[in-house]
Amino acid sequence: MTTEGVTPVGRGRAKAKQIKVARKLKYYSPDTDLNRLQQELGADAHKSGPSDPYDDEPDYSAYADKYNVDDDDEYEN
Repeated sequence: MTTEGVTPVGRGRAKAKQIKVARKLKYYSPDTDLNRLQQELGADAHKSGPSDPYDDEPDYSAYADKYNVDDDDEYEN
């Protein structure tokens, strides 16, 4: 039930709180320990072993060049 000229009360506080939280998230920048983050991500430069897990795979590029068939020639006729 509303009366003419009077708006319902209660949405203003919720909206104000949402704006406050949004601004806090937008402008708050916590101190970040980049060295710790680097350790957690496993980007250690002194890590032993191959860096690429596919380095042990055999090289099949010669076979790809030898047996590669160009399918576009079939559609040109």
